[in-house]
Amino acid sequence: MSATSVSPMVAPTLRAFGLATALVSVSALADPYDIHIYQLGNPQENATGYTPRADANFRVFARQYAAGMTSVNLAPPETLGHSGMSFTAELSVIDFGGGDNQIKTEGTLHQPMLLPSIHIRKGLPFSFEIGARGGWVEKSRMGTATLELKWALNEGFAYLPDIGVRGNITKLLNSRDFDLTAGGLDIGLGKQFAIGGMVTLTPYVGWNLVFVGASTSNVDFNPKRSLAQGDTPAEQYKDFYVFSSLFAGANSHNRFYGGIRFIGGVLQLGGEISYSAVGTFKDGKTGENRTVAPVIAYNSTVGFDF
Repeated sequence: MSATSVSPMVAPTLRAFGLATALVSVSALADPYDIHIYQLGNPQENATGYTPRADANFRVFARQYAAGMTSVNLAPPETLGHSGMSFTAELSVIDFGGGDNQIKTEGTLHQPMLLPSIHIRKGLPFSFEIGARGGWVEKSRMGTATLELKWALNEGFAYLPDIGVRGNITKLLNSRDFDLTAGGLDIGLGKQFAIGGMVTLTPYVGWNLVFVGASTSNVDFNPKRSLAQGDTPAEQYKDFYVFSSLFAGANSHNRFYGGIRFIGGVLQLGGEISYSAVGTFKDGKTGENRTVAPVIAYNSTVGFDF
């Protein structure tokens, strides 16, 4: 017998062992706050776990979660100057509210959720500034990545406030079975006040229009199938379907924020409150109105500005 051949009696055992190993590996890799979107219900009629509200549930989830991961700015409208740079560590404490909450996780989601991040900003000529932020969703394998570009329309005048516009895009990383991206444009208003020679305080407020897009790959709506089913060709790929995609142009909400920044020498401290009014939409399948609870975040930062 060839060294690479397998006995017909041994082959099923090996397949079952391989499937069991894969299931154990997936389970072991799942952290408490990893998202399990199959729990939103199956959108496919006459299939396992069919729920008429499933697509709307996915839409509620995507808009809620996007509001959470975009609920931070932590920078006034003024820019750093063409040679300036800022490096900060940030923490967002996010409250998704109650009501129609569709954030389905491996374990129980205990609110508020923490999102620590690192934020780097670099000044450019002509009152422009670029920035990047990388975050981690606590108790999960997921992260967030943000790119931003800001332009100060007015800054540095003695008796006039600073005005800036910022474009940004944020993507959820390492999510399973789905993609979630949010982008937007915000307008900020602030004013820097000097105290002594080396200390400044800058209060600021702003409005952010956020657009949310989301899609899924094939989702397994029967992940707890038995070992015997998993080894049956007719059952292996049964109950795999997709949710209806969310198009950014049809899924937007308003975010309002206010904060204050302190700089002493090169040390930078800041705090900010964010309120995302996610709003209401009509479920095209059931006809009911779905109201997404507001998302409130409390953000803080510490770092260096030089």
